[in-house]
Amino acid sequence: MLTKGLKIVKNRFGLLSDGTKVHLYTLSNGKMSVSVCDYGCIITSIVIPDKKHKRLLDVSLGPSTLDGWVLNRETFGAVVGRFANRIGGASFTLDGVKYELDKNDNKANTLHGGFDRWDKKVWKAKRIANEYGIGVKLTRKSPDGEQGFPGNAKVSVSYLLNDRNDLTIVYKATSDKATPFNMTNHSYFNLNGHSSGNITGHTLQMNCSQYLEVDKELIPTGKKIDVAGGPFDFRTEKTLGTDMSKVGVGYDHCYCVDGFTGDGSLKTIGVLSSDDGSRRMTVRGTQPGVQLYTGNFLNNINGKDGAVYQCHDAVCLETQDFPDAPNKDSFPQSILRPGNTYRQVTQYSFMF
Repeated sequence: MLTKGLKIVKNRFGLLSDGTKVHLYTLSNGKMSVSVCDYGCIITSIVIPDKKHKRLLDVSLGPSTLDGWVLNRETFGAVVGRFANRIGGASFTLDGVKYELDKNDNKANTLHGGFDRWDKKVWKAKRIANEYGIGVKLTRKSPDGEQGFPGNAKVSVSYLLNDRNDLTIVYKATSDKATPFNMTNHSYFNLNGHSSGNITGHTLQMNCSQYLEVDKELIPTGKKIDVAGGPFDFRTEKTLGTDMSKVGVGYDHCYCVDGFTGDGSLKTIGVLSSDDGSRRMTVRGTQPGVQLYTGNFLNNINGKDGAVYQCHDAVCLETQDFPDAPNKDSFPQSILRPGNTYRQVTQYSFMF
């Protein structure tokens, strides 16, 4: 239900080197705001009140300027496609044809689409309103062969905000050839505020009884592991730092969402809370997996307002199909075929 408190403001953000104008669209409901950029289809900020509602906190990491986003290689706030996460061996075979992809991860695998990423493209944007609230719909055409994937694909990503503080992301795509498709958003969250340091004191609860076993290059082996009683168990709330040392440098694993049916219904995946518990974010999604990533590779990254981001200064919760699904027959299928529509919904609900 739309209210008068919801509004969208469009502002010029800057110019690219070729003279292309870039704009920011800020969605607000009188309590919180979300800014989205048509360069890269990026969430540039999520601003919510502090504990006493006297100060505003930006709880998503990223650069301050357009130049910073152009140079950004950490995928802060980025939309990721055609295939989020990793594809082992940087290749897959579909309908008897083998496709070779970029080896941009450990010089052996493909990560987040390879070198030619979608967060470096300019998208077309327009204001929209629907049952999820008000927002902006961004679209682009991904040509046959882009990133090595087959098919001319038409892609849209809609960011929507309502008066209940729900940020909903709706992804849609069609293709004229069969192609793997798996989109997500790669926002880095710190509910203490983007510049407040590590998130090991954040608490997390997830409705995930299993996670995907991975090899040394973080490619799924195809085996699902029960989390019960181990360091990967977040079925009941615990701090992110409790068992982090037991899993290496940090979490970078895909969890299996309990109750996934493939019918497109939103499932509650979990709840992330700030150190003091005064700010919470509930994550819902329609996909079988969610990647838990604790910013393990952040190292002296210049951010907003003079902040410098370090390892474990943020956490990502990326709803998605399983990594390497095109090479794993046992995983839920991730192939978009002509005549069908890819549709994925993610919802981040903020409480403060």
